[in-house]
Amino acid sequence: MVITICNTMVFAQNIPKILQNNSVNDLNYLPDFSFAGYYNGEGDISKSKGTIIKASDYGVVANDALDDSKALLQAIESVSKMEGHVILQLPKGRLILSEILYLERSQFILRGSGSGTGGTELYFPRPLMYSKDSESLKELREYLVKFDKRQREKEHNIDLAFSQYAWAGGFIWTRVPDVRVKAYLDKYDQPVDVLAQVSNGKRGSFSFEVSDVQLLKVGDVVELQLFNKDGEHGAIISELYKNEKVKVGSHHWNFPELPLVKQQFKIVKISGKTVTVNCPLTIDILSTYKAQLVSWKHLEDIGIEHLKITFPYAPPVAHHVEQGFNAIYLTRVYNSWINDVTIENADSGVLTEEIANVTIKNVTTTGDHLAHYTVMMQGTYNVLAQNIKVYNKVVHPLSFNTFATKSVYTNCEVFTEPILDQHSGANHQNLFDNIKVHITPNTDNSYPLFAGGGAGYWKPSHGAYSTFWNINVHIEDSLGASAILLNGMEDGPYARVIGVHGNHALKLSYGPNAHVELTNKALKAIPSLYEYQLNKRLKKN
Repeated sequence: MVITICNTMVFAQNIPKILQNNSVNDLNYLPDFSFAGYYNGEGDISKSKGTIIKASDYGVVANDALDDSKALLQAIESVSKMEGHVILQLPKGRLILSEILYLERSQFILRGSGSGTGGTELYFPRPLMYSKDSESLKELREYLVKFDKRQREKEHNIDLAFSQYAWAGGFIWTRVPDVRVKAYLDKYDQPVDVLAQVSNGKRGSFSFEVSDVQLLKVGDVVELQLFNKDGEHGAIISELYKNEKVKVGSHHWNFPELPLVKQQFKIVKISGKTVTVNCPLTIDILSTYKAQLVSWKHLEDIGIEHLKITFPYAPPVAHHVEQGFNAIYLTRVYNSWINDVTIENADSGVLTEEIANVTIKNVTTTGDHLAHYTVMMQGTYNVLAQNIKVYNKVVHPLSFNTFATKSVYTNCEVFTEPILDQHSGANHQNLFDNIKVHITPNTDNSYPLFAGGGAGYWKPSHGAYSTFWNINVHIEDSLGASAILLNGMEDGPYARVIGVHGNHALKLSYGPNAHVELTNKALKAIPSLYEYQLNKRLKKN
């Protein structure tokens, strides 16, 4: 009995206090991140099935030193007309490609024969700047010109226009044809298909009240939108940043028709005017937010797996002036995945926009080229990035960008100049989970592990409840016995920074009202918050 009590006490000491609170308030609130991923973490992508179509039947020939673009595009077009789940199987060896591969249908898997030796390699010898301009990026191109978006670095004699491929576009590109992905210019605004007004709802609840249910039905995937119609001091701004005295950028109130908070989820029940969905609300819904449910056009069950994507080495020009060596661009997908992909010498490995319930796992980035992003979360909801290995030098190795919400990086490792980036733009309630980073401290024994990029008009770096859990900091070159200061994120309110530890003593500096505990202690009892919460929700522990 004594041993059992002792063990229980030791176990309790290893559990962060934030998990032991009986009463929940803003100071100790911890989001439930377990809904991230393919089918809310409950689906198994390894069991995906479908009719297998060989790309070689359409003239795709590996290792012949010839461009395979036309043949592969013909194969994609042909299988896109087939009914049911379809797998387009790529042959082993190197395929040379110079055209964008648009994936525009649901229930489709682009599958290689492996990402390693003896697998499938997609080699793109030229960047996107030499491809035909995509109609999908027309609005972005006009925006960059209208607002004279330029990279200006006087010390390097750089004054160059931003590239349309700095944060968008990819050679493998999922999209819904003729559907706008991201708003940049008012002139492209179109009336949205409003299904119902939402009058109220509580954070963490799965149900809310609507004005009318006539246009709603069980099984629909819809988008919840919350707005700031009340200017610089709008209530939703106060809710996102918890009234902290942080500088809030003008984009939070200059675009009242742009939703500041969005969630995409499935309706599971309708009772009277009460709608129940399959994911919890991220914040309370107040009448001032003018909340509404709208239709959300998307693709489902798309998979990209078991292949390597290679680009030639190209000297970097400047930040935001990338030529477009971008591997994958996910837009408008739901319950989809990327698995077992190696990407070499990319400007950006995986870019995202307007996606939900997606799993991106077993992705490795390598090469000598300075990258902008590896796997970047932008416009994501419930997206899971798992087992991402970053060997190359990247400006933003792991990044939560504009409108990323309830998304997760877990079991990842960054080997070169790591940054856990939160890139402004009303991103909130995201999780860096069980991450290992390798750092060389600055000469003053500090390192900016927690950093926030992004434009000033979208600051602060993040909203409330962004979480860091069990971050393992491996010091490559120690400068002495004194503790190393991990600094950054002075403007990020109400963060949860729990279990930051390493092979050297560490100190933390974080923004207003951060909940910091168990620094210099590995969370051995619960190494992954995501796995802990998922198993608890599914009652596996």
